[in-house]
Formats: sequence, structure tokens, C-alpha cells
Amino acid sequence: MIDSTDMMMIKMLLQNSRIQWKEIGELVHMSAPAVTNRINKLEKAGIIEGYTVKLNERLLGNNQCIFIVVMMKDYRHTKFTEFIKTRDEIKEAHRVSGEPCFILKVQLADPDLLANLLDEILTYGHYKINISIDQVK
Repeated sequence: MIDSTDMMMIKMLLQNSRIQWKEIGELVHMSAPAVTNRINKLEKAGIIEGYTVKLNERLLGNNQCIFIVVMMKDYRHTKFTEFIKTRDEIKEAHRVSGEPCFILKVQLADPDLLANLLDEILTYGHYKINISIDQVK
């Protein structure tokens, strides 16, 4: 479905989603309109789902990165999923197989905010936390 040229363009977009189509074209030896057509096909196929901005949470004041594993008390996954979606400090949430049921990535500025979040999570299940010391990759 995709070839090596598509993969090169995808890698360029992953490094810089604001790169100009003309610049991509120069690097893959294609015209800007040809690059546009290929990228449009990748978008229509659902391979490229969207473009985003990556924020430095620490510079925004959210200097604590915490991973929370949640073991549900019962089978209220739907309600917990709805709760997760309402919380801006939860940056990623994964429902996983086995134990635990969920793994959350949280960015916060303040330990009191973490305590409040953990208190709310307790209504759904038990948790364990790990605080990130350094991001390696």
C-alpha cells in the first residue's frame, strides 16, 4: 500500500509536521503537487491521522511526569474511560491486557494536584505510581 517514498515523507513529517511540500519534494525528487497528491492519499487511507504540536510540559510548569497503573475494583471501565477523557492532566491513557487494567501518563505542576487526582481514581480502583526521573527517548 505504501512504498519507500511514502515512508520517507512520513519520516520527514514526523520530524517536522510544518515542513513545506516543496522541501519534501526536493528531498524525494518529486514536484510539490506530486507530494501533495501522495500525502492526500496517505490521509484518505487513514495512515496520516492528523498533525499536532508537541509541547514541552516542563516549560509550561507541569514539571512532574507520573505514570499511574490502575487496577479496577469492578468492571466499570466505561465510567473510568469517561473520567479519563475529562482530565487535561492525563496526557495518555492505555487500556492494557493483564494486570493492571489501565496505564496513565500524567503531567502536573503540583503534588497536591496529584493527591486530588489519586483520590478520584480511588473511586474506580486501586493504583500504583511511578514518577519519571528523566525522559530517555
